Amino acid sequence: MKKILILGGTGFVGAHVCEKLIREGWQVTVPTRRRSNATQVQHLPGLTVQEFSVHDEAALTAAVAGHDAVVNLVAILHGDQATFEHVHVALPKKLARACLAAGVNQVVHVSALGADSLQPTKAPSMYLRTKGEGEAVLLQAAVGGSAGAAADKGFDLSILRPSVIFGAEDHFLNLFARLQRVFPVMPLAGAAARFQPVWVEDVAAAVVACLKGVHTQPSPRIIELAGPQVYTLKELVQLSARLSGVSGGWGRSVLALPTWIGRIQATLMGLMPGEPLMSLDNLDSMKVDNVASGKWPGLASLGIKAAALIPIAQTYLKRP
Repeated sequence: MKKILILGGTGFVGAHVCEKLIREGWQVTVPTRRRSNATQVQHLPGLTVQEFSVHDEAALTAAVAGHDAVVNLVAILHGDQATFEHVHVALPKKLARACLAAGVNQVVHVSALGADSLQPTKAPSMYLRTKGEGEAVLLQAAVGGSAGAAADKGFDLSILRPSVIFGAEDHFLNLFARLQRVFPVMPLAGAAARFQPVWVEDVAAAVVACLKGVHTQPSPRIIELAGPQVYTLKELVQLSARLSGVSGGWGRSVLALPTWIGRIQATLMGLMPGEPLMSLDNLDSMKVDNVASGKWPGLASLGIKAAALIPIAQTYLKRP
């Protein structure tokens, strides 16, 4: 029976991964700062919740020991340079050192479309740059690199790069549907940005498939996770309104903002208290199309047929 440690197991994707792994009969450990954050998964049989910060390297190293594999789902969308580096770069470094020391066999790391481990500094946003840097750290460690420690045999590494992820609990389509119930017009920065939305269940299935060795590429491998259709951001906003029944299914008028006004809007949103709806860094990320490049294998290489957005989204974007 495999023992899997899942960093970020209490989140949107993490809960789906945990459920699939438990159904496989594997033992799952999920760390969290506060046990109350794990209410969605702690009831699962065979799942253990440990209360500690994954950024505490000593605690992380102790937790990794005894596990066959580690899945890293920890990521942020908003923050300053130091915060992005703390989550997307420093954590993979700590994880790599811990896995090498414990002799962990497998690591599955969920990154993002648009990340580039070969030239991370060329990415247009802090989010994508640090995502690429985090990939590079793990790639080096996987082939026996140091990651700050003595060279070792490395580990089997799968890097998954999903497009924007949709599902019943998503903060993407649901957010746009809610906003259009409130505002008569939708001013939209980055309206022409392109996405290839992927279902959360397909992402979770890809994680499990990698852990089971259902792939044809040698380690370390990069796999792009994308749905069958490409949409602009404007099209996705309009789709969320239609499927949720806003204004009789017609939605609101979407006003595509010129780049300079969009940047002002994103800057102001980023200064608001709480998690912003959009930040300037988000807008910078959208300079790179969030679609599969075709340079790397996709879901089909794992035996997964990508689910289309509309039939699934219409089941959870409830009509009023």
